[in-house]
Amino acid sequence: MSLPQPLRRRLSSFSRTVFTDSRRTGPQYPGDRPDSEMLSSLPLQMSLYFNVYFFPFWWLSTVVMLQLKYSFLSDYYKFILVTIMILASLIEVIRLYLGYMGNLQEKVPELAGFWLLTLLLQLPIIFFLLFNEGLKIQPLERAVHIIFALFLTFQVIAAFVTLKRMVNKLATHFHLNEFDQLEEHPMPYFYGLDKEERAVSMADRGPG
Repeated sequence: MSLPQPLRRRLSSFSRTVFTDSRRTGPQYPGDRPDSEMLSSLPLQMSLYFNVYFFPFWWLSTVVMLQLKYSFLSDYYKFILVTIMILASLIEVIRLYLGYMGNLQEKVPELAGFWLLTLLLQLPIIFFLLFNEGLKIQPLERAVHIIFALFLTFQVIAAFVTLKRMVNKLATHFHLNEFDQLEEHPMPYFYGLDKEERAVSMADRGPG
């Protein structure tokens, strides 16, 4: 199971725009080959692993507390809480799947999707459950929401750092391929330059 191709392209484009280091235009050294570098984040993977086991506990605690206080809530908050629980459960399953795929297999679109779901959906939902006093928050709820919020905050930061490394690796790999093609076919490239660029190129080469 993988993301649809149109969505993958959009996420890849988003990742290149947001996470590419504009100061880095190529490999630091001519012989620098990034293919063998491991980019998966161990801290992020450990966080996802513990998150998988924590989420059922969070879900069960929240549902039990919701059942106990349900009759004391207004109809408005009853509807909101039930909707949030359904959305949070669906988002969490998709989010953890994308996190595992993106981090372990070094797939930029999947990890970008994980980062966006965490930052734009799951984290605001948990903050709403944690800080909205109209929900009559119980001590157990507050405790599990705080732990969940810490998981999400750490994952946002770790995924951001990992995405920057992955996208910069792809950019470096792209520049290396261009350099290799230039070495294989130097003449068409040279005559494709305008007069000024050609003169600069000749001056750089020297009389030899």
